[in-house]
Amino acid sequence: MLKRIHVQQLSLGMYLHELCGSWMEHPFWRTRFLLEDPQDLLRIRETSIQEVLIDISKGLDLANAATAQAEGEVSEAPQASPVQAEPVQAEPPSAATPMAQELQRAASICANAKQAVISMFSEARMGRAVDASSAPGLVSEIADSVTRNPSALISLARIKTADEYTFMHSVAVCALMVGLARQMGLNDEATQQAGLAGLLHDLGKAHIPLEILNKPGKLSDAEFALMRGHPGAGHALLQGQGLPAPVLDACLHHHEKIDGTGYPHRLPAEQITTLARMAAICDVYDAITSDRPYKAGWDPAESLRRMAEWTRDHLDQRLYQAFVKSLGIYPVGSLVRLTSGRLGVVTEQSPGTLLTPRVKVSIPPSRTCAYRPS
Repeated sequence: MLKRIHVQQLSLGMYLHELCGSWMEHPFWRTRFLLEDPQDLLRIRETSIQEVLIDISKGLDLANAATAQAEGEVSEAPQASPVQAEPVQAEPPSAATPMAQELQRAASICANAKQAVISMFSEARMGRAVDASSAPGLVSEIADSVTRNPSALISLARIKTADEYTFMHSVAVCALMVGLARQMGLNDEATQQAGLAGLLHDLGKAHIPLEILNKPGKLSDAEFALMRGHPGAGHALLQGQGLPAPVLDACLHHHEKIDGTGYPHRLPAEQITTLARMAAICDVYDAITSDRPYKAGWDPAESLRRMAEWTRDHLDQRLYQAFVKSLGIYPVGSLVRLTSGRLGVVTEQSPGTLLTPRVKVSIPPSRTCAYRPS
């Protein structure tokens, strides 16, 4: 049950469901967590937000909080040095939600995120100012799903029709960026920025004609030049949205390469930020594993193998290794051949190991087959 209270009535032990105000008015990435840290309570009260929603089914109510404080069950600890907020999660990372259970929630999140991205693209195509205010909330929902089960939403986001590729690509890259950030051990703020960069990185394609985006053949030099302008166009569209500078930089430079041959600015490696390097990896992976009008998508495991070859010139090798760990050596959707000779499709990763994913066997064995992941 939700209850709206004044921010001064908020106390430790309450479950914060929503901060009633713009996401730019507070320092938190996620607004749904159990309020346990006195520093978090202080940070909320220092914002311009006046009211919050609390969920009394998950935390203390007003009366309970007053009683708990009186009895010493909840106390204001001495002020400590500022720390990064660590919201309490519904399930600990070690206890992943079963794939089948998370798929239903992930499908709803994917649908909502796709509609939000479509809305932003539509605004841009009609020459209107883009409203990205819903993006942080979407990133939070995507991140929560990735926390519950890293494979579910990423698997769904890989399923795209030709017409919705650009929109679902943004959702997929967002999820991949969150997974990579988690693998790298980044804090909540940095993970939020990674997700935002993934969700918004291709917004500039709203200015590219659909006949070029969906062209089945090779682009002409003029068409390719127009396509190369999408990072700059997206960067311009996102100005004035209150987005962090690293997010804007990643949107502008996610096509830069380590050897300095990328676009739009041919930056040398030392000038490419970590977030832009992360975005390059996640963008490439989803692009090459997706069906496009001009090519069929590659198998996920084969895509990782080919990307490993590109780390010499195009992609950051250290970040790529973390990316592989975030997905598994045989990502969900990979076609593998078992020792029995049967072919199977990877359906889920196994906890604690990259080498033995869960596989759905689909094709009877062949007498001539030996073990060889495809």
